[in-house]
Amino acid sequence: MKWIIFVMLLVVVTLLIGCVKVEKKCSQDSDCVRKTCCHASEAVNKKYGPKCANQLCTMECVKGTVDCGQGSIQCVNGECKAVMK
Repeated sequence: MKWIIFVMLLVVVTLLIGCVKVEKKCSQDSDCVRKTCCHASEAVNKKYGPKCANQLCTMECVKGTVDCGQGSIQCVNGECKAVMK
């Protein structure tokens, strides 16, 4: 019984990890966009990116985000990332 529960838990965890990876998968920088419209600190594949039309953001340079050239959105080892300078 314990073995079955362990296997089921392992399958669930594997599926959850797989879902996260799919939204960040990339082959080049242009595959990636900010995860949030404003003050992004993470990146995702453009298929999973936010719809930012008509979105208003503050002009604040928030620390730890790609705001004001503090970082950039890149494809690193097949995964979209916000790379800070």
